[in-house]
Amino acid sequence: MSQRILVVDDENSMCEFMKIMLGKEGYDVDAEQDGHRAVARVSEKPYDLVIADLMMPQMSGLELMDEVRSSHPDLPFLVMTAFASVETAIEALKKGASDYVTKPFKIDEIKLTIQKTLENRQLRKENLELKARLHDAYSFDRFIGKDPRIEQVKAMAAEVAGTDATILIRGESGTGKDLLASSIHQHSPRREKPFVTVNCGALPETLLESELFGHVKGSFTGAIRDHEGLFRAAEGGTLFLDEIAETTPAIQVKLLRVLEDKRVTPIGSTAGIPVDVRLITATNADLETGVEAGKFRTDLYYRLNVIQILIPPLRDRIDDLDLLCAHFIERSCRRAKCDFKEMNDAARALFRGYNWPGNVRELQNVIERAVVLSKKPTLDVSDFPEKLASPVSATPASNSSPETPTLESIEKAYIYWVLNQTDWQKSKAAQILGIDNSTLYRKINRYNLSKTGETS
Repeated sequence: MSQRILVVDDENSMCEFMKIMLGKEGYDVDAEQDGHRAVARVSEKPYDLVIADLMMPQMSGLELMDEVRSSHPDLPFLVMTAFASVETAIEALKKGASDYVTKPFKIDEIKLTIQKTLENRQLRKENLELKARLHDAYSFDRFIGKDPRIEQVKAMAAEVAGTDATILIRGESGTGKDLLASSIHQHSPRREKPFVTVNCGALPETLLESELFGHVKGSFTGAIRDHEGLFRAAEGGTLFLDEIAETTPAIQVKLLRVLEDKRVTPIGSTAGIPVDVRLITATNADLETGVEAGKFRTDLYYRLNVIQILIPPLRDRIDDLDLLCAHFIERSCRRAKCDFKEMNDAARALFRGYNWPGNVRELQNVIERAVVLSKKPTLDVSDFPEKLASPVSATPASNSSPETPTLESIEKAYIYWVLNQTDWQKSKAAQILGIDNSTLYRKINRYNLSKTGETS
């Protein structure tokens, strides 16, 4: 479809000339000699560009531009003037004109100016469409589910996204902490700036320190050039530190200093560099236990825990399984370029009976594997791993067990089960058990319980 241009000039000869010249270039051109009729034209059908003379008797080009842009703010204006003065051009540009040409103009000059103006409009349009797609792509509705706890997570995230508050996201592995962090950034005033992420548990201390805070050339062996670090790379945007509980005391001290001073000091330097970064952290560990054990700084904990968002595990919102399964099946089928599949009732029952220790990430992987490998239109129990049908033992296997369990063995098994259900977040487990943290620690030591399995 050809681009549509409206020419407005009180001289009929100019209107006719522009219609012929631009028509030969493939544009769909209308012309008006009166500003008021031009306003009516714009309200009747869409235009890609208005070319208007500045000096017209009934309504000046600037007045026309004000009138039209009040209802069509994105419609570009190209103004023509016989007065080659800087003042006239500046006034037109300040009013919102995209560009201007002076009469008499060269044909090639105005053709090029029109082409450039229309290309810029197209770029702005594509940019707006891209932003809209990004907004949809990072919508909080990516958290599929109607469970009240998930709705609360989305509502809290939407509420704090527009602030600069430091956020701590908590949840087991696979619950979508990184997904939530990126959505918060995309809904914040910082969305035009970088979103930088690092897994603190994936890097050794020395490398993590250099990656976060940067270093200067020659500060250590292999530092052959200056490195700005992730805090500076995220300038104006958001830095997401995943697995924050895995940081060492030395890293924690430097993080605290950055949060307090808003300045980062690269390794090998004594000069702090100002940084403007919003910090979001995440963990699947029990930070309170780390604080009590002296492994995580109390002052840093309170600095990070300004806004806390807890993402519930999948096993605590089993009623969302059907929605999640439908979403992942549809997406997996689209990626695999195959016909849409569905799950039968037996497979749904299988899913509801499984504990989902890997949470939503595990569910996604299980469904994607089934979609790719199954040739049937309906997914059944045979399309999924056998482990889904195997009951997950609450306690490690033992060589022998009494036919009638003792009260002590029941307590031991129940404490171990609760610890596993909370991913060994001891404060949370103690709350569920109805005991204080110190009592839980004593029982863990008494029964020789550990995350990898109990010993006797």
